[in-house]
Parts: sequence; C-alpha cells; structure tokens
Amino acid sequence: MDGPTTLRLLPWPSSEGKPCYLATDANGGYLSRLADEAEAEQIATGSEVLSHAHEVLRDPLAPRSEVHYAAIRLAECLTDALRVAESRGLRLPFPDDADDAEEAVDDVDGTQVTGEREPGHEQPSRGR
Repeated sequence: MDGPTTLRLLPWPSSEGKPCYLATDANGGYLSRLADEAEAEQIATGSEVLSHAHEVLRDPLAPRSEVHYAAIRLAECLTDALRVAESRGLRLPFPDDADDAEEAVDDVDGTQVTGEREPGHEQPSRGR
C-alpha cells in the first residue's frame, strides 16, 4: 500500500451490530469501492423512502399500519445516512498546524466549525 493507512467506517454493521472498520490507504481497493457503492445505494434508498413517506403523511386517511411502516423505514434510512455522514466526516482532512486550526468556517447556522470533533466522535486509532 502507498501512503498512510487509515481506518474507514464501513456502511454496514458487524453481525453483532457493532461498527465495522476497514484499514485502507488513499488508493482504496475492492472493499473501499464496495463500501462506496453501498453508501450510494443507501442514500438513494433513503431518498425513495422519504418520497414515499411524504405521500403517506400527506394523506390524512392513510392507514395506521402504513404510517407505522413508513416510520420504521425512515428510521432505518436515517441510521444508514448518519453512518455514511460519520464515515465521510472521519475521512475529512485535519489541519496540520496551529495556524490552520485557527481558521474556522462559519456553518449555515452561524456556529463556528473547526477540525475538532465532539467527545465521543473521535476518529479510531490509525493502524500501521
């Protein structure tokens, strides 16, 4: 492998329901491409489910079971989307020096965003 090895959060959990990580470099590989395809499919599915949920929720006479099913599917898709967002966020580059860290960007809601992560959202330790 060329370049440093990083851990990538994969878009699927382990059989025990725990997060799965892939040790990879910048070039990726078969599993990285498979994960990219899975992420794209999860986002597309989420869009389809959201569209269907809007239809169900617009109908005041929609059966309770249909609304319940839409909510279950929305929760599944949100779980997938949050995992994809976390995985992609973990792969964003961090500033290399203190000068870069001082440069904060205003987010849409006016909060300042830096390269630091909230507690509990740390990047997994890097393999060698």
